[in-house]
Amino acid sequence: MIPVDTRPAAAARPDPAAERAPMPIAPSRTETWSRLVPQTAIQTRRLLLRWRRDPVTMTQALLFPTLLLIILNSVLGGQISTFSGINALYGTVPMTTLVSVMSGSLAGAVTLGRERDAGLLARFWVLPVHRASGVLARICAEGVRILLCTAVLFGVGTLLGFRFRQGLPAALALVSVPLVYGLAFATAVTTAAVYTAKGTLVEAISLGSSMLMFFCTGFVPLTAYPEWVKPFVAHQPMSCAVDAMRGLSVGGPVREPLLATVVWSVGAMALFAVPAAVGYRRASRA
Repeated sequence: MIPVDTRPAAAARPDPAAERAPMPIAPSRTETWSRLVPQTAIQTRRLLLRWRRDPVTMTQALLFPTLLLIILNSVLGGQISTFSGINALYGTVPMTTLVSVMSGSLAGAVTLGRERDAGLLARFWVLPVHRASGVLARICAEGVRILLCTAVLFGVGTLLGFRFRQGLPAALALVSVPLVYGLAFATAVTTAAVYTAKGTLVEAISLGSSMLMFFCTGFVPLTAYPEWVKPFVAHQPMSCAVDAMRGLSVGGPVREPLLATVVWSVGAMALFAVPAAVGYRRASRA
């Protein structure tokens, strides 16, 4: 007979190489595209509600530009209309609309800085939500805010005498100018907000925006400025947008100022979009 070993087999010793091998990581169910849209919508609603309940944001985005429009029309409107031969509202209304766009973006940047300092962005980062929903929500919220503020400012301008004289297609194109300009400006401001913890940078951007307003063809006609500053006034982005909106509302050159506005806006988005996304990700993981 062949002897049979009845002793229990020794337990297999684990392979150290197998222990060191990383476990396969299953893809997160929260990173699917099907969840991106609803989660972006929820965060967009959160931002809009927060801005609506923030008196500083509402003052900068709506109250200040509305009062500025009324005051400029009351104090300088008649003189500018006589000097240029065109109702001053066709320059003042587009200019104050852009002021509203920029002021609202600055207020949103301040809110973003507060959320980062309070750790809210970091808490959102560890929640089971799509990573891109935070950035996309801010873009969507900015777009909604810009359209609402534009509608309010044009409504006030209509009460004062502003009219869309080039038809419905031109009116729709006119409304799209503040949207493109505002998204580009918001991208640049967001980049500044996520890379610095100091409010002085936002204040500096606010000062620069005010300078753009005073050296803009919507404030007074180009011929009223000194010769040495006319090239800057004629080609700075705010003047290009105002001239395009004036042409789309009352008539005049449209193609050149509109193309210049698109070039300025697309260039700013291309320059600041990636740094803004990277900075937002870094601020969320801090």
